[in-house]
Amino acid sequence: KMRSLAPGIKLITSFSRDSWYRFFILILTFVFYTTYHLSRKPISIIKSQLHRNCSNVIHPADLNITDNDTWCDWAPFDQNNYQNLFGVLDNCFLVAYAIGMFFSGMFGERLPLRYYLSSGMILSGLFTVLFGLGFYWQIHSLWYYCLVQALNGLVQTTGWPAVVACVGNWFGKGKRGFIMGIWNSHTSVGNILGSLIAGVYVSSAWGLSFIVPGIIIASAGVICFLFLTIHPNDKYHNVTIAKCAVFMLQGVVEFSLCLLFAKLVSYTFLYWLPLYIANVAHFDPKKAGDLSTLFDVGGIVGGILAGLISDYSGGRATTCCAMLIIAAPMLFLYNKIGQNGLPTTIGMLLWCGALVNGPYALITTAVSADLGTHECLRGNSRALSTVTAIIDGTGSIGAAVGPLLAGLISPTGWNNVFYMLISADVLACLLLSRLVYKEVRGWCGYTTRQRG
Repeated sequence: KMRSLAPGIKLITSFSRDSWYRFFILILTFVFYTTYHLSRKPISIIKSQLHRNCSNVIHPADLNITDNDTWCDWAPFDQNNYQNLFGVLDNCFLVAYAIGMFFSGMFGERLPLRYYLSSGMILSGLFTVLFGLGFYWQIHSLWYYCLVQALNGLVQTTGWPAVVACVGNWFGKGKRGFIMGIWNSHTSVGNILGSLIAGVYVSSAWGLSFIVPGIIIASAGVICFLFLTIHPNDKYHNVTIAKCAVFMLQGVVEFSLCLLFAKLVSYTFLYWLPLYIANVAHFDPKKAGDLSTLFDVGGIVGGILAGLISDYSGGRATTCCAMLIIAAPMLFLYNKIGQNGLPTTIGMLLWCGALVNGPYALITTAVSADLGTHECLRGNSRALSTVTAIIDGTGSIGAAVGPLLAGLISPTGWNNVFYMLISADVLACLLLSRLVYKEVRGWCGYTTRQRG
């Protein structure tokens, strides 16, 4: 009589060796990019600790207080213009990131991606730790924190083109939207973990809010060096991209500019949401940080839904546009009723997160991979990293401008910040109108002559 295999073993052996490799690469790249975001997030959590309302804080008996309002703040953020200083700090990272992203794709083309990615993660870890050491070394110079943020912004650009190129190499177009929708939740998972880790130390020793994530991303860099396989065949085709005129690929310009405005909204939330919740709903820094993670939980669902819908419909641009159209009134509602009790806050944060981050997730993953594997690139994985860097680099300009504008506008009232975000959402929609028109015509049976 034949012995039947245990169901678990039967399941494991039903997958080919190639399938296991793909799964392994998906998990690895997921973990790597999670650590990138995990190390980026603490700055937004510790803002409310660097500048507090000191009249509510019990001061130590041995402390001789000269200024009752700012004795508990961390210089130089004890000034009245602290919101502008936080804006400068964010911008040092984001401007360096936006500039670096345009060069990152070119470096990613020419250097072995495994070395490029692992060295980027180790350096990101170093600069994140250096920011946290400012607490222990008693550094009160804005220049120090700005320099560390700018250097961190530059080395963080190593991540995105490399991981998208890697996943694009291992997965074909068929289910790419759905697979990448799930995979792209690393952004939100990283933000959530970063918020929670930073929240543990924010009130006791905020330096650890940076040092712990810094050690985590540097360790992931070592794992990347030891285990990452970039390509199923692990060999590259040396096709030059110049002939292809990347910018002429249909959709690259529109999606890049749409991402600029989508990232403007997303990154303003990333950097300012904990402070907004603390100011408007009067929560303490830890609770505001924990609540802000719900925006990212919504983002995970939004990214997966956007991928699924666009796979099923074949309309990447239409999916993005529809979500952005619904996002605008949701942002307005969140500002008006978002603080009416905890259940409302939770619901609105989840909705806004899904609608704001869904299109952003779709463009940076499936859309980038689709455009980067265009037939004129003939399967060149290095070209894929360049297309990804062009799209994300343009988007990163928005990521830099959003928090800066929020810093300048927030002293005039949070309402104005939300009007700015809603305007950006509407512009993102308008930029996709040509592509949406083309997709709708396709569904109605019209065919357009292929260009590019």
